[in-house]
Amino acid sequence: MSLNEIVNQDVSKSNSEDQGNPIMETFRDNSFHWLAGIVSGLIFFLSVLVVFIWLWANANDIILGGPPPTLTGWEESYRELTGFDEVTDLDGSGVTVCVVDSGIEMNHPDLQRLTLSGWLDVINDQETPYDDEGHGTAMAGIIVAKDGLRGNAQGVDLLVAKAIDSNGEGTDEGIAEAVNWCANQQADIISLSLGGEGGFGFGGITTDELEDAVQDALDQGVFVVAAAGNDGQDDDGDVSSPCSVEDVICVGGATRLGNVWSGSSEGDNDGRIWPPMLPRSDPDMKPEVLGPGAEVPVLFAGGSGDGSWWGWASGTSAATAWVSGGLALILEAHPEFQREGASGGPNAIELIKTELSENSQMDDGQEDHDDHFGYGIFRIDLMLEALGNSSSEEADSLSQEQFIVAEKLNNSNQAERRNTPNVPPASSTKAAEWAELTD
Repeated sequence: MSLNEIVNQDVSKSNSEDQGNPIMETFRDNSFHWLAGIVSGLIFFLSVLVVFIWLWANANDIILGGPPPTLTGWEESYRELTGFDEVTDLDGSGVTVCVVDSGIEMNHPDLQRLTLSGWLDVINDQETPYDDEGHGTAMAGIIVAKDGLRGNAQGVDLLVAKAIDSNGEGTDEGIAEAVNWCANQQADIISLSLGGEGGFGFGGITTDELEDAVQDALDQGVFVVAAAGNDGQDDDGDVSSPCSVEDVICVGGATRLGNVWSGSSEGDNDGRIWPPMLPRSDPDMKPEVLGPGAEVPVLFAGGSGDGSWWGWASGTSAATAWVSGGLALILEAHPEFQREGASGGPNAIELIKTELSENSQMDDGQEDHDDHFGYGIFRIDLMLEALGNSSSEEADSLSQEQFIVAEKLNNSNQAERRNTPNVPPASSTKAAEWAELTD
């Protein structure tokens, strides 16, 4: 008899003995009922716990969960692309940033720890901050979001001016009023994720009220960052206004792979006879830099109507906010270049723009400014390295001659008439214009 046969006989004998043993049969039956009871009890307990947590969260206005891993992964990819992953000791503290847009949703879970430094409502004159369009919340979140998505300059003093209505539109007069307010509130940076057609102008004279307000801010040493525009797939030949104003930092869009976003507007830097526009020169050729502009993780105001607080947006608006946050880190590291700093003023703006032209990540094979790619992708790590670790003490020793720049013809490049400045509406189905939800 083989070993297998012996084992099978023993097993069969054991089973037959158990089947004839009432004690073993009772034990087996009780064990099954006991195990089933434990599993059922655990399921019931967990179900009750989930319901309790849900009721508790609703009663206390607490949002459970956060942005999906896809969005946080995309955010990290853009941080790596622009060098923010290399910067750990700066958050924009001591720098005042003013976002002119559609407002801000302060009840967003990523903004609940935010305290605004100032609020202006040009549209409805409301005293309490709100956002009935959504674009402003998305742009502000790129700079100051916490807990879910990660703003790139969370420590800034944030001013918000609502100059865009619920349809995503604003007027020259309204946006100009908001820009003037930002300057009067001592903003160091004004972030304009908006644009339209420019006013007629030449030789420093312009018919455009918004461009005048932007130039006034620049003359006070306020950095103005604006969107290049989203007409890259049907380009009109130049960036939008007020991005086109000479000393404004004009921002185009890039993808996570480091390519120029297809919707990013190109600049016209060669000049033309009519409408009259002089050629642009370094470091003011447009656009100056690219920032994240394709599928950029953003905050959605009011849960977007279906409970989704996070999503993504494509456009140079997002790129503008991203670069504004990066500029805040630079001004924190070098407070001497702030508007009230020892070396602040228009010359500081020119110096920073020169550094941008020399320390941005150019495309493969690129040697000079490109009408689409600008001077390259904004790199906060390269900018900080180029400016060094100097503080205001070192800056105080710099001679005035180091900041002298050639005289320019302000606003000489303005030759178009602005229509209504606008931002992409949240209801748009065009990814190049606005946003889509992620599951």
